[in-house]
Amino acid sequence: MRVMAFDYGTKRVGIAVTDPLQIIATGLTTIHPKDIVEFLKKYLLTEQVEKFIVGEPKQMDGTASQSAPHVKGFMTILKKNFPAIPIETLDERFTSKMASAVIAQSGLKKQDRQRKELVDTVSATIILQSYLEKKNF
Repeated sequence: MRVMAFDYGTKRVGIAVTDPLQIIATGLTTIHPKDIVEFLKKYLLTEQVEKFIVGEPKQMDGTASQSAPHVKGFMTILKKNFPAIPIETLDERFTSKMASAVIAQSGLKKQDRQRKELVDTVSATIILQSYLEKKNF
């Protein structure tokens, strides 16, 4: 069964999934928050997801960031619509910066590197990869 991670933002949600053996994290897509439930319902018709990982936004000092209430609201929507799938949070500090660095080194053309959707998808992938590394130690 797969694990799915989210980099939640009020304009876009980056989504990443593992392979069924939970070895590799892969960016799936970036969608608008209002479309997330419909997207997940369709996805879950064909794929089994064991757990949701949600990036938890924090300030540098570890306190909740100003986007934390939005993330909590998103988690409430996930719980309500998919009660059988447990949710874990993972500190997402630095993931957007790391994603931008990864994209910058990827050799993509400048206009592709600046696509915010790509940053969100890569951020979700980094969150998921961090979860896998933590889980396997």
